[in-house]
Amino acid sequence: MGFRDRGIQIKTPEQIAKMRVAGLLVGQTLELLRSSVRAGISTRELDAIAEDNIRSGGGIPSFLGYGHPPFTGTICASVNDEVVHGVPGDRVLADGDVISIDCGAIVDGWHGDAAITVAVGQIDPAVQQLMDVTEGSMWAGFAAARLGGRVTDISHAVETYIRAQTHPSGGSYGILEDYTGHGIGTEMHQPPNVPNYGKAGRGAKLELGLALAVEPMVTLGSKNTLVAEDDWTIVTTDGSMSAHFEHTFTLTEKGPWVLTALDGGEAKLAALGVPYGGR
Repeated sequence: MGFRDRGIQIKTPEQIAKMRVAGLLVGQTLELLRSSVRAGISTRELDAIAEDNIRSGGGIPSFLGYGHPPFTGTICASVNDEVVHGVPGDRVLADGDVISIDCGAIVDGWHGDAAITVAVGQIDPAVQQLMDVTEGSMWAGFAAARLGGRVTDISHAVETYIRAQTHPSGGSYGILEDYTGHGIGTEMHQPPNVPNYGKAGRGAKLELGLALAVEPMVTLGSKNTLVAEDDWTIVTTDGSMSAHFEHTFTLTEKGPWVLTALDGGEAKLAALGVPYGGR
């Protein structure tokens, strides 16, 4: 392991392999949570499922106790107009809701971090479209990543994908600017930041051993947000619905390897005509 300018952590192949172990635990936990989401379940119950699965899989929850004030959950559970960082609690999910579930785990000192947005029962088709656009933009970001490129090649691809989609009301999607993806490794959040907008060709160089979490956060309305009274939950100022997807990935000589995807991202990348970089 080494460090480049601005504190960017470069991992050895063996260390990336350890991150894959953490990433698989995160991915498995999220799939368990996806199947557990239903009307009538509370976000606290989902949190308990996540903590049990992470600990029984040999991991430690990354989020629990993180920050100031200390975060009190294993997952971030953000419902409807809550974009990210929702604190699990007594809220009970209902048909028509969507929930962003962000999950992190540490295994042998290495972090994995990923998020999905899940529909509860039947949802507004416009919200389903929002979810599809958000997830699609994340994969467009991975597809744009090349060794020797720059971090904002990913950012530009995410924004370009979103801007190219037709908004259900004829307006435009809101792309959060104050919250970004990030480097990841022996800490959950490391340099460099990975914005979800901007010009290509800027920022840190994409090189072997760099691991990044890419996480577009998109709304049906304004990009503007505020922090709720719990000092954690980020909500849209106009009450518009939101979606959030995230994966941790790295680049190998062959291409992108999505460390938190159960198949390493192979299927999604193949659909985009992108060589799979996993082992």
